[in-house]
Amino acid sequence: MATGARGRGKGKAAKPVRDWRGAAARLLRRMGGALILLLLLAGLALWWASRWTPSRDLFPTQGVTIDASNGEVRWGSIKAAGADFAYVVATAGDKDVDPMFQRNLAGARAAGIPVGVIHRYSLCSLATDQAANFIRHVPRRADMMPSVVWLDFDDRCPDRPTRALLRSELATFLAQIEAHMGQESVIAPTAGFEADYGVTATIFRTAAMRSDFFEPDYGAHLWTMWQANHYLRVSGADGTVRWNVLRPKGDKR
Repeated sequence: MATGARGRGKGKAAKPVRDWRGAAARLLRRMGGALILLLLLAGLALWWASRWTPSRDLFPTQGVTIDASNGEVRWGSIKAAGADFAYVVATAGDKDVDPMFQRNLAGARAAGIPVGVIHRYSLCSLATDQAANFIRHVPRRADMMPSVVWLDFDDRCPDRPTRALLRSELATFLAQIEAHMGQESVIAPTAGFEADYGVTATIFRTAAMRSDFFEPDYGAHLWTMWQANHYLRVSGADGTVRWNVLRPKGDKR
C-alpha cells in the first residue's frame, strides 16, 4: 500500500511539469506568430518605400541622385522611370572621386537628362584643398545644373570645428567652385548638421534638404530641392537611388 501511495504521489508531481511545458509551447507559438507578423509588416514597409515618390500633382519636376553604388546605369531606363533631371556624385573631401562619376555624367547627358554634380564636404579637409579636388575633376559647362554641396557628419572624420571656422571655410570653398562653374551652388545640410551649424541662416545660398517621406521642416528658409526618398528602386540602376523633387515656382508653403 505504501508503494501504491508513493506511485500515485509521483503521478501527481509530474502534472505541473507537463503544464509548464505546455504553457511554454503556447507562448513560443504566440511569439513565433508575432515575429512572422512583424516580418511581414517590415517587408510590406520596405516594398512600399522602394516604390514611393511624391505626388506629381504637387511636385511636377522630379529627379534622381546616382553614385557608384548604382553600378552600370542605363540612363535611358532612368529617364523612362520619370527622372526629369539627375545629380551624380562627383567628389568628396580633398582627394576622393566617385569612380563612376565621368561615366555617369556622360551617360546622363547622352540620354538628354539635365545633370548636376555633388560634392560631399569634409570637416577634416581644408576648403582650398577640397575646392582643388572639385575643380580638377568637374568640368565647367554652361548647361550644368547648380552644383550641390552635401553637408553632413562622417564617422571617419572626428573634427568638429567652431561655427565661425566652419562658415569661413565653407564660404571659401563655395567662392572657389562657383568661380570655376560660373554659377552659385546649392547647400544641402542634414537636419543634424543644420542644428549644429545653422548654415542656411548664414550662408546665403539656395538650400536642398533631406527627409524621407515627409517634407523637411528645418532650415532658415524654404527648400528648393527635397531629397524625398533614398530607398527607391528604379529600372536602370542597381540598388536604391535617392529621389528628389524641386519646389514649384511660386510655392510658398
